[in-house]
Amino acid sequence: MTAYNIVRVRVKPGSEDALIAHHDALLKSDGEQFKAAGMRRFSLVKTGDRTFCIVGEWDGFDSIVKARPQMIKSLDGMRSMLEDLGGDLGVTDPASGEAVAEYNITTH
Repeated sequence: MTAYNIVRVRVKPGSEDALIAHHDALLKSDGEQFKAAGMRRFSLVKTGDRTFCIVGEWDGFDSIVKARPQMIKSLDGMRSMLEDLGGDLGVTDPASGEAVAEYNITTH
């Protein structure tokens, strides 16, 4: 079953373009490794003022586990751009899991 990882982050003032550039460069340099691990899609979603959700779609949860070292490398490369989210979260608020239902709205 398809799995997703979602990570909420807030960038420091003036770091929005740097966050986008970081992911652009990351996918150019490590995209094949993510693809080999089972990544299907990647999205960077702006959810508010300086807040983003990083969303990965994967073949399954094992794919997320396999790609974890690359995801940690990515986080290490952008940590200086991120602001603490508060509430003992640190700079990220991650969640991941397998889809329990999926719908193709164009054919449903």
